Amino acid sequence: MYETAVVVGWWLAFAATHMVLSSQALRPKLIARLGTGPFMGVYSVIAFATFIPLVAYYWGHRHRGALLWAPPSAEWVQGFAMVLMAIAFVLIAASLITPAPTLAGRSETGKARGVHLVTRHALFMGLALWAAIHLIYNGFASDIAFFGGFVLFGIVGGWHQDKRRLASDDAGEYRAFCADAPFFPFTGKQTVRGLKETSKIAVIVGLAASVVIRSFHHHIVG
Repeated sequence: MYETAVVVGWWLAFAATHMVLSSQALRPKLIARLGTGPFMGVYSVIAFATFIPLVAYYWGHRHRGALLWAPPSAEWVQGFAMVLMAIAFVLIAASLITPAPTLAGRSETGKARGVHLVTRHALFMGLALWAAIHLIYNGFASDIAFFGGFVLFGIVGGWHQDKRRLASDDAGEYRAFCADAPFFPFTGKQTVRGLKETSKIAVIVGLAASVVIRSFHHHIVG
């Protein structure tokens, strides 16, 4: 139980510092005092200072605590998980190729297009989906705390970004963007169009990454 509590503690530290520093109440003041570049530098250092220990501690304390569920043995579950994993990597790749206006350092909004019509938080949702799939096969308490943290952070982080942008000077423009770009993937009215417009490079990179990682997964984590 101790290991699980430590994982939760690191998650809280990462989430708290991440969201406080990027809040609309504090972020503009820090940028005005430090400048955009130095602020982003401090922001990144603090993020790494909490996220790296989180990952490192979990890596050394995997599969600890109570076993709350056993991995399913049905082959169809494995196949379904592989499909979802491919989707997760495509979302992550697309978020990097077509950055959303919710990301730090981006002020323009514009019309929703491509992957934004699938979800306006492609990076958060991709990471959350990746983690949710791992929860299927990792039922120990420390595993649930680690991967469950990604799921919660993906949802809360997306909500926090929306709240920050809707409190900014371009709230009206961002509200119009949100009308076309859904929060959760595949829940918008223009999902099909978004899938068609999603970068083909992102699709190729995402699918390739899922295949490579799947092939070497056993060698990496055992």
